[in-house]
Amino acid sequence: MLLSQQDVLKLGMGAGNETAVAEFILEGFSGLDQRLQLFLSLILLLMYLTTLTGNTMIIFLVCVDHRLQTPMYFFISNLAFLEIWFTSSTTIKLLVILSSGRRTISLKSCFAQSYFYVALGFTEFALLVVMSFDRYVAICQPLHYAAIMKQQLCTHLVVAAWVLGFTLLSYRLVLLSKLTFCGPNKIQHFFCDSSPLFKLSCSDTTLLWKADSILISFVVLGSLCLIMVSYMCIFHCILHMPSASGRRKAFATCSSHLTALAIVYGSCIVLYARPSEGVSLETNTIVALLNTVLYPFLNPFIYSLRNKTVKLALEEALGRPKVWLFPRS
Repeated sequence: MLLSQQDVLKLGMGAGNETAVAEFILEGFSGLDQRLQLFLSLILLLMYLTTLTGNTMIIFLVCVDHRLQTPMYFFISNLAFLEIWFTSSTTIKLLVILSSGRRTISLKSCFAQSYFYVALGFTEFALLVVMSFDRYVAICQPLHYAAIMKQQLCTHLVVAAWVLGFTLLSYRLVLLSKLTFCGPNKIQHFFCDSSPLFKLSCSDTTLLWKADSILISFVVLGSLCLIMVSYMCIFHCILHMPSASGRRKAFATCSSHLTALAIVYGSCIVLYARPSEGVSLETNTIVALLNTVLYPFLNPFIYSLRNKTVKLALEEALGRPKVWLFPRS
């Protein structure tokens, strides 16, 4: 006896944990005109390539130039490596969507994207805490800096950040793999973010919602508090510096760092540390772009490429006189 398509679907949905949805459709920016989508894709491609080039350059310079083989640049090179993967986890698919209109993504790819996006984000928060501690010791305890920030401690801190970021999210893969999706299959975003993905599941996602909410709030707000404590101590030390020029230089460096932190933490608090019902789809999309595209794009310039030592190392690596690449006014 031949079965109709509806009968087959019903049987499939009733057979254990089988899911009727084989792929999702990412609906982010679908309301834009096609020419606007193409224009946006060109801008994002330029920013993405700049992000890759800048972060790769930082990693290369730290590896080959002995002047940059210090704890601060060791942490910055790890942050640069992380940013390459973090922005790639969402931007590549976004460029495909905007340039070709191919919006489908398989279940496994969607789950993997969701996992790596959050895991890399957690790792970044841990690295930012480590970097703020490094700056605190360098500014407030300069005579003890070499004794405290030894290579072994720096390596342990970086490894701990990576391991912590990925192991904290191991529960996610297990719980995601148990979800069933019976339709619809349209995700109202340009990547597989948690909230729109969970809303499509016909399984009970209460445990995932609670676990994500508690863990994300703890990591985001906890790391933010630690960073703010470090910077308050740094500002206290800066105010007691005898040199006015030293105070200005330290304040300028810290203000640029705090600007970058405001972007990443502000976007995460808007997206994840408040009820999703209070945030519109358009706001979610724009804020997510700040987090996934703009922040990784700005990082090389904020943390490294404005530094005189990095500029000198880059000019020497390119084999050009200083005035050719970075003319002085």
